[in-house]
Amino acid sequence: MALVEAREVSKTYPLGESMFGGAAGEVRAVDAVSLDIHEGETLGLVGESGSGKSTLGRLMLRLIEPTSGTISFAGRNLTAASAGEMRRLRRDMQIIFQDPFGSLDPRMRVEDAIAEPLIIHEKLDKAARRRRVRELLGAVGLDESAMRRFPHEFSGGQRQRIGIARALALRPKFIVADEPVSALDVSVGAQIVNLLARLQREFRLTYLFISHSMPVVRYLATRIAVMYRGKIVEIGATEQLTERPSHSYTRSLLEATPEITT
Repeated sequence: MALVEAREVSKTYPLGESMFGGAAGEVRAVDAVSLDIHEGETLGLVGESGSGKSTLGRLMLRLIEPTSGTISFAGRNLTAASAGEMRRLRRDMQIIFQDPFGSLDPRMRVEDAIAEPLIIHEKLDKAARRRRVRELLGAVGLDESAMRRFPHEFSGGQRQRIGIARALALRPKFIVADEPVSALDVSVGAQIVNLLARLQREFRLTYLFISHSMPVVRYLATRIAVMYRGKIVEIGATEQLTERPSHSYTRSLLEATPEITT
């Protein structure tokens, strides 16, 4: 059984008013997408900028509402869930954002940023929260001296590690990683990709890994879904899709970028 299921999910946005009044039309950011994400796997979602990848990722977590279709998590229909039920389900579903500079509150110390989900969702005393924060920092390769510092005191790669620690705070089952390395230098990005692979094993995570880079997705993903103009045009096991692509857009993505060496 799939952990996450999308069935005919669409998201449209109005273009504004026409010169004659009324709606000028709409843009379909996600167009009737259906896919499953199985427990323990990394599904790579790849496509060019503007293809609808990030919109689909947020729809899978119900951070934005679909125009039509249904999304289920662990057998529960998220699109029909109440606010209270969604609050409970948020523990199991988290997101790692693209921008390590904008995803952290510059006014909050690292300890407080990572502890915030614990304060909201778990009844832990301050000492227990501090222990959890130290453990999470250690898991992402940072020591406890980071706790009292502010985000601006860290490099981009270190900030992304802090964002990952925050996403892990509630021990989620499913994480959407939305272009988590695209704002980083190549060498730093490779370290983050390797960190995500290790954390997946240690925390038994399921990922939707969003990227415009086929080599990065090819390295990390179990399966790959290719998105073009709001639609999934091809999906399959990583080796099969990258060695024997069936769609012309998939072939163009594979031809456009160099291989990753490790």
